[in-house]
Amino acid sequence: MTARADEGQRRGSRRPGADVVIDSVGKTFRRSGRRTVALSGVNLQVSAGELVCLLGPSGCGKSTLLRIVAGALERDEGTVTVGGRPVRGPSPDRGMLFQTPMLFPWLTTRKNILFGPRAQRSAGLNERDDPELDAEADAILRTVGLAKFGDAFPHELSGGMQHRAAFARAIITRPSLLLMDEPFGALDAITRLRMHDFLLSMWDQYRTTIVFVTHDIEEAVLLGDRVAVMAGRPPGIQEVIDIPLPRPRDALDADTEAFLGTKRRIRAALTV
Repeated sequence: MTARADEGQRRGSRRPGADVVIDSVGKTFRRSGRRTVALSGVNLQVSAGELVCLLGPSGCGKSTLLRIVAGALERDEGTVTVGGRPVRGPSPDRGMLFQTPMLFPWLTTRKNILFGPRAQRSAGLNERDDPELDAEADAILRTVGLAKFGDAFPHELSGGMQHRAAFARAIITRPSLLLMDEPFGALDAITRLRMHDFLLSMWDQYRTTIVFVTHDIEEAVLLGDRVAVMAGRPPGIQEVIDIPLPRPRDALDADTEAFLGTKRRIRAALTV
């Protein structure tokens, strides 16, 4: 690694992950005279630098809870704090990744990555000048394996490369919390395994707090420090399960008894 890249990574890692406290959160949607309780009495604490998976079937409120933590959706009840500060709306301290990478198709990979910090600078939220941002973009492109694709447009990248570019765009803004809503759900099985390895490697480097939504039990066990199992009516967190597997992890761990036993425990929690 070059000295320039190493310095860029140190700058990118300067902000520690934030703790998250979700206390008695509830949300009800009202449409055409009908009430749908999406969340009720949800409680969860995520420690700074932890990777926690929200796991459950479709319609159990996983994405709703993530959007509330992001500040993109108002809660009806309860409180949410990130880094000790109440969530009252979106913030650059909270990055979000979706199932679709959401890259701007008219911008190159480099310009997509630089879009966020340049917008923050225009809004007076940071003072990083172009040379510093360019150096950091170079370092992050190398880190995510896209150094040769900085001038490529999104349609010229594979699915996995697009997700890596989206991750780079989120990380360069230095969020203390990264919210990921089934980001690998649309990928083929082989690319998905590669993205799991990529995510764990990046998380180990940056130690940003991550809340990761999935409906895949094996994915949750492979990635998470803990898994918050969501189900029931009204939807909420049924159980929070520690993952008793050492790190680093990879797909080969899926054949171990500890991995299989944890999957069985999560499956049982989903049927309660």
